[in-house]
Amino acid sequence: MFVIILSACSSDGKDNTDLLDESIVNTTDSAETLYNEADKDLNDKKYRSAINKFQDVEQQHPYSKWATKAQMMAAFAAYEEDSYDEAILALDRFVELHPGNEDVDYAYYLKSLAYYEQISDVARDQEMTEQALKSFDTLITRFPNSQYARDAKLKRDLTLDHLAGKEMEIGRYYLNRNQINAAINRFRTVVKDYQTTTHIPEALHRLVESYLTLGLRTEATHVAAVLGHNYPGSKWYEDSYKIMDAQSRQQILEDRSFIDKTVDSLFKPD
Repeated sequence: MFVIILSACSSDGKDNTDLLDESIVNTTDSAETLYNEADKDLNDKKYRSAINKFQDVEQQHPYSKWATKAQMMAAFAAYEEDSYDEAILALDRFVELHPGNEDVDYAYYLKSLAYYEQISDVARDQEMTEQALKSFDTLITRFPNSQYARDAKLKRDLTLDHLAGKEMEIGRYYLNRNQINAAINRFRTVVKDYQTTTHIPEALHRLVESYLTLGLRTEATHVAAVLGHNYPGSKWYEDSYKIMDAQSRQQILEDRSFIDKTVDSLFKPD
C-alpha cells in the first residue's frame, strides 16, 4: 500500500492523479479534434484525406468513443469516393468488430449500395448484381424493421429485374440462332425464378415462339393461355395470339377453363 501511495505522488508532493485525468481529457479532445477535421474533409469532398484522418482516429485513439464512429465514416468516405472495394472491406470489418452496434444495419445497407452501384448493363458479367441481391437479402432478413429496409426492398426488385434481363438477353441470343432448347431453358428460368419482374410477359411470349418452332402446339397453347389470363392487355399476348394457328386461338377463346392458367402451372409435372 505504501508503494502505491508513493507512486501516486510526485517528488514535490503534488498528486499525479490530476495529471492522469488531464492526459485522458487531452486524448479525448485530440480524438474529437481529428475526427472533426476528417468530417470537414468529407463535407468538402476531400474523400481521400477524410479516409486517412478517420483511420488515424482509430489507430491513434483506439479506445476512444470516436474510434468506432471513425471506422464507419472511413467506409462511407470510401463509398463516396467510389472506392467500392475499400468500402466493402471496411464495412465487413465494422460488422465483424461491432455486430451489436446500433449502426450495423446501415453498414449492411451501405455495403449493398456499394455492390448495387457497380451493376453494369445486361450484356456484361452479373457478379456484382448477384452480390447486391445477396447483400440486400441479408439486410432485409436480419433487419426487417430497419429504416433502410424499404429502400433495400425497392432496390432488390430492381436487381432481380436486372438479372432477369440478363437471362432474357441470353435467351434471345439462342432463339435468334435457332438453338431452341437452350432458349427455352433461359425463358423458363425467367418465368420461374423472376416472377415479380417486368420481363415475364415477354418471356412467356418467347416460350410460345419457341414451342411453335419445335412443333409443340399443346405446350405453346398452354403458355399462350397463361399469358392471356395474367397479362390480357400486354402487347406480348397480342403477338402470341397472332402467331397461334386458328384452332389454338379458338380453343383459348371458347374454353377459357380448359387449362390451368397460373404461371406455376407451367412447372407442374405432367
